[in-house]
Order: sequence, then C-alpha cells, then structure tokens
Amino acid sequence: MEYVLTRGVVQVEKEADLRRMLLEGNKGEPLRVKLGVDPSHYDLTIGHAVVLRKLRQFQRLGHKAVVVIGDWTARLGDPSGREEARKPLTAEQVKANAETYLDQFFRIVDPDLTEVRWQSEWFDTFNLSDAIKLLSHKTVAQMLERDDFSKRYKSGIEISLSEFMYPLLQGYDSVMLRSDVEIGGTDQTFNLLVGRELQPAFGQPPQQILTVQLIVGLDGFKKMGKSLSNYIAMTAPPHDMFGKLMSLPDHAMRSYFETLTDVPQAELDEFERKMAEGSLNPRDVKLRMAREIVSEFHNPAAAREAEEAFIRQFSERKLPADIPDYHLSEPVNILTLLVDARLVASKSEARRLVQQGGVTFFPEGEAGEAERITDVNFTVPVIDGAILKVGKLQYIRIKS
Repeated sequence: MEYVLTRGVVQVEKEADLRRMLLEGNKGEPLRVKLGVDPSHYDLTIGHAVVLRKLRQFQRLGHKAVVVIGDWTARLGDPSGREEARKPLTAEQVKANAETYLDQFFRIVDPDLTEVRWQSEWFDTFNLSDAIKLLSHKTVAQMLERDDFSKRYKSGIEISLSEFMYPLLQGYDSVMLRSDVEIGGTDQTFNLLVGRELQPAFGQPPQQILTVQLIVGLDGFKKMGKSLSNYIAMTAPPHDMFGKLMSLPDHAMRSYFETLTDVPQAELDEFERKMAEGSLNPRDVKLRMAREIVSEFHNPAAAREAEEAFIRQFSERKLPADIPDYHLSEPVNILTLLVDARLVASKSEARRLVQQGGVTFFPEGEAGEAERITDVNFTVPVIDGAILKVGKLQYIRIKS
C-alpha cells in the first residue's frame, strides 16, 4: 500500500481516508478506481503510461479499474494546460480513437479487472434542465481559479462557456460511476476535485483523489507531448525506444525511474549518491533506466538486444545493422521525403530539423563520408544503398 500511495505520487487528498479504504474496501467491496480517458489522443506516449501503471498497482491490491471514455467531453475538448480551445471531434473520430487507445491501454492494465464505460451512457439522455442544474454547482469565479483559465482570461484569450462545462461533465462521471477513487496527472487536479465536490450533492461520499507526476519529454523540460516532438510512443520498437531514452538529460532520470520502473527507492537513492560523489557514471545509470523501461513495454530479451545494439552503434560509432529500406523511384525534395517516410510529422518539423543540422546523408552507405544537409531545397538523389540519418536515432536506406 505504501508503494501505491507514494511512488511517483504528487498529492493524495485526505490520505488517511484513502489508506483506511484501501485496507477495508467500500463496505467490504473492492474500491472503484476511476480513470477518465480523453479519446482525442490515440497514439499513446510513455508519459500516458505513468497513470496506467498506477491504475495497475491499485488492481494488484484487489481493486477494480473503472475507465470512462470521454466521448462527450472529447467533443468539447479538454482545456487543461491549453492556451486556446481545441477543435471538437466527430462521434466517428472519437469511437475510432477510443478503440486504438484501449488496445494500447490493455498492454499495461489488466482487462479482467477493468470496467469500461462511455459517457454517452448517461449524457445521451441529458437534457437542458439537467445541464442547468449541473452548472448551478459552480460559479464563474470558481472556474477562473483554474490556472489555465486564469491565464487565458488575464491574457484576453477567449474562453467559451462550453469549456466551463468540461470539468463539470467529468465530475458528473464520478457521480454516475459511484467512484471511490479517481486518479490522474497533476494537470487534472481541478477536474478531479470537481467530481469530489459534486458527489455529496447527489447523496454519495466524496471520492478520494490521487495525482501522479507528469514526466518531461526528451528535451528534459517540457511535458512530454506529440505536438512538441519530445515524446516516445508506447508502441515504439525496442531499439528506437532504447535510443531515445538514452538521449534524455541526466536530471530527468530520477522521475523516469520512479514512474516507469519498479527499481527500489533505496537503489535510486544510492545511484544519486554515487553519481554526486563521482564514483558512478550517469551513462551507466541511464543504460539501466533504458533497459528497465524497454523491458516494461516489451520484454527483457528485447531490452538486452536493444542495449547491445545501442552500445555497438554509439560506442563504436557504427551505423545500425537493421536500417529499414525506403523505396525511391525518383529524386525528391528532402522535406517531402522526411514526411513521406514518416520520419517527421509535418513539413514544418522537417524544415526545422534540416535548418538545425539534424539530417545527414551517406551517399555511399556505411563505407562513405557523411554529408550534413542544411538546405531545405536539397534534392535527395536515387542512389541504391545510400543512407539518410534523421536526428540521433532514425535511419532509412534508399532502394531504387
């Protein structure tokens, strides 16, 4: 229990009450531990896995995970941490995203101890009278206490009334699910507390709240996110995942260890002590971190193989042995190629990468010299066996 309540945890609302509930259950029944899922996301990062691992820890104590798919709130868009309103999704987009999300979700969470629910089960029959009654439980002043709303209001950025509905709808989910506990990232604290405040108004005991760390992305400073291109996909191949983890700044290793591995706290303290005194190389600690995390998302054998490949490639300065082929039939602009080969998400990202010197061309393959590409108008020739390196970790071999 101590591990569940402290490892990677930022805040527990009424911790003594939650400890008692974990021991006793709810009238002898397993606790219903709620997690709200935003189906506007569908390609999960290892940052999403932090809260999923915490949910699995509750399951291992014998409690039930109750996952609610926010198919209604996705049409409004979660305003958490956003400087502008998100475009609403269609019902079809939400359903497709949710199915992909759950496929990845159950890589970590036990499906046999999980109850999956959809907001539309109760909101499809929600009428205007219900909505007005729900709105009466919060004031505008209380809503503006949210940090992101407050910043937008002070900056003169519009806030729609529909966005004010988001935390209330999410809170009402807790009422309909009769949740005992709700977990989420620190960016969800306000929304989680709304559910806790609403439940007594509907004759239910207030849910307990537990928030977990938000890990930083590969830049070491900003929250991991696809829009910042500082993420590692949960489904990334072992070699790719390992290499990206090794690019993480040293100061961020501790949070990755605490949230994405089960390495004992005492051992992490020992790592920090030895690194501080200079008797342990941070690189060796990072290799351990990467191996543990890749094992979590794949398996130990894949992690060992990825580690060996990384050491061979970067310590011996050799190119990877398993570079994927990319068939090219005619010369093409470098920006177009990067996008078409799915090495970047957009042409703007490709442009930035080229201008920053992050793209290298090996016209003669492994045997030849490297040419750094800095001209966005560069045309990639059709040379069989030529290699293109993008960033530190991505490669393709051109096949004519």
